Amino acid sequence: MKLVPLGDRVVLKQLVAEETTKSGIVLPGQNKEKPQQAEVIAVGPGGVVDGKEVKMEVKVGDQVIYSKYAGTDVKLDDEEYIVVKQSDILAVIEA
Repeated sequence: MKLVPLGDRVVLKQLVAEETTKSGIVLPGQNKEKPQQAEVIAVGPGGVVDGKEVKMEVKVGDQVIYSKYAGTDVKLDDEEYIVVKQSDILAVIEA
């Protein structure tokens, strides 16, 4: 199955929180808060939303920071996703 967002919605897959110790050991971040960093999996078409023209500014594969309490959690085929409005995306991470 595939999630196809409508309007100005974006499907995100949360990045795994890892912490590296000073000696270089990677610890999975299970006791910490979920990070607000995710990868864009799918992007809606944009268009007119609530009477305003919306241009989609993110694309599939972008890594983004999104608002802490934004979106709806969705589980599909044992994978967890977050569906948010584009306006809930705060920044794109560029390497």
